[in-house]
Amino acid sequence: MSNDIAQYLDKVRGRTLRVVHTIPPDKLEWSPKAGRFTLGDLARHIASAGRCVFVENALGRPSRYPGHGRELADGVGAVVAYLERLHAESLALLGALSTERLEAKVTTLGGTEVRAWKLLRLMAEHEAHHRGQIYFALGLLDVPTPPLYGMTEPEVAARSRRA
Repeated sequence: MSNDIAQYLDKVRGRTLRVVHTIPPDKLEWSPKAGRFTLGDLARHIASAGRCVFVENALGRPSRYPGHGRELADGVGAVVAYLERLHAESLALLGALSTERLEAKVTTLGGTEVRAWKLLRLMAEHEAHHRGQIYFALGLLDVPTPPLYGMTEPEVAARSRRA
């Protein structure tokens, strides 16, 4: 697999792991509304969908999504380990992909044909979407979270030139 793609996916997962580490253990299964994903569900879904949907489809194989339930990983430590394990599996599987294979068209879970590298880009976008939900939910709980790219919004504003 292209080293650039591997590094990119690794950085995306690193940002996700940083915020997942801030989830208080007693809030892991909290949800802002009944019937919605809990914080733990979101993290498990990121791991499961990345490895078992996006990577499987990028390899030209059918999805095998196991869900996002507590039976997959229960407790913050187990959820972090699940994210790390499935990510390592993904990188190992994708490591064998040639440039030609990355350019090949594959079929998504929804039945759309896209190039494999574009599907991997969508995997990162999917993860960022759900990571944002984790940030938002933690904000509702007044849990301090790490800045996404190293600076908080007030720091960005303070260092920016005023028009």
